[in-house]
Amino acid sequence: MAVNVETLEKLERRITLSLAAGDVNHEVESRLRNLARTVKADGFRPGKVPMSVVAQRYGYSVQYEVVNDKVGKAFADAATEAKLRVAGAPRITQKDEAPEGQIVFDATFEVYPEVSIGDLAALEVERISADVTEAAIDRTIDILRKQRRSFGLRAAADGVQEGDRVSIDFEGKIDGEPFAGGKAEDFQFIVGEGQMLEQFDKSVRGMKVGESKTFPLQFPADYHGKDVAGKEADFLVTVKKIEVQHLPAVDDAFAKSLGIKEGTVDALRADVKKNLEREVKFRVQARNKAAVMDALVKASQLDLPNSLVAGETERMVESARADLKQRGVKDADKAPIPADIFKEQAERRVRLGLVVAELVRKNNLQARPDQLQAHIEEMSQSYEKPAEVVRWYLGNRERMAEVEALVVENNVTQHVLDQVKVVDKAVPFDELMVSA
Repeated sequence: MAVNVETLEKLERRITLSLAAGDVNHEVESRLRNLARTVKADGFRPGKVPMSVVAQRYGYSVQYEVVNDKVGKAFADAATEAKLRVAGAPRITQKDEAPEGQIVFDATFEVYPEVSIGDLAALEVERISADVTEAAIDRTIDILRKQRRSFGLRAAADGVQEGDRVSIDFEGKIDGEPFAGGKAEDFQFIVGEGQMLEQFDKSVRGMKVGESKTFPLQFPADYHGKDVAGKEADFLVTVKKIEVQHLPAVDDAFAKSLGIKEGTVDALRADVKKNLEREVKFRVQARNKAAVMDALVKASQLDLPNSLVAGETERMVESARADLKQRGVKDADKAPIPADIFKEQAERRVRLGLVVAELVRKNNLQARPDQLQAHIEEMSQSYEKPAEVVRWYLGNRERMAEVEALVVENNVTQHVLDQVKVVDKAVPFDELMVSA
């Protein structure tokens, strides 16, 4: 039987569904009889509760379940018959008037839009690249040295210098009054490593053990402590201990301590370079993917299903609540997070999802098994035991689905770059690592 689909507005449609009241009643009676075999009630043995009692207690809920089941099946059958791609869940409402012996419902829903993607050849996309320099390798090795450094007491006559670890007592006051978090004893930090505000860091340099000093400090306007942000404080600092750092030499022994099999400095540099190149590759891919997705958003035309946007918005709200909970915020699951703040981002996600899906469908850009395996193996190389990481991914469907989504996005990115006008740009290593 032909299904009558009514177009309401843009993507919104409506279908009228009819159920035979007799079929509903028959199914309700059947489920109640089955329920009566196990239901318990005071004054009756199990399985001996009268049907009138069972119907009185459970009739409404059973009828609700039956109607839901039958309406759901009727809607699915009608959508299949009409070859509709339904977006989101339908809104079902029962009609007041219906032919005798019938229960009639309206199912209002949205369908997926037609996706129109402009001429990719007319698009221009900036594609970045970056190289791992010797200086980058040197800085990484310096970080590894600092992770294995030791400290010894500095000579009593010497003052605080760059790289020293100092122990201090301090107390800060604003307008002569102490403030929360402005006082500490035996506080330890390393000079010149950004652990303290630059003004504080510079003021301590040159001080000797036992010396006290008062100096003003201007808190930045965007300082994380809102109570003191933008204000000026006076700090009294007393240096109690100064330790000079000792960095291990970059030699074969150092290479061996880091687990380099060959145990040579050259092998260490090669290993560092390989790891940095892997990191650079992932960051470059992410930047180029973002550029491609921006271009696709601008080049595509489609109506967005409100139901999909609402669903994505709700997921983002729940994600925000989960993040608050992880940070220890009390009653984070009840936090009043306005959905509107995520609407624009949710719309972009839905738009991109539909556009990417269309490109994948039309150009067979699905992830191949060999691509999935290669991607997992490449990611696993960043870990100490790659084989275990590979098994960890392959053994879980959800993790594999995440990998598949990444590979599909990479396929789409490459497909678009093959079609558009590409403007290549070399990006300095440091800039890439900071901005990515």
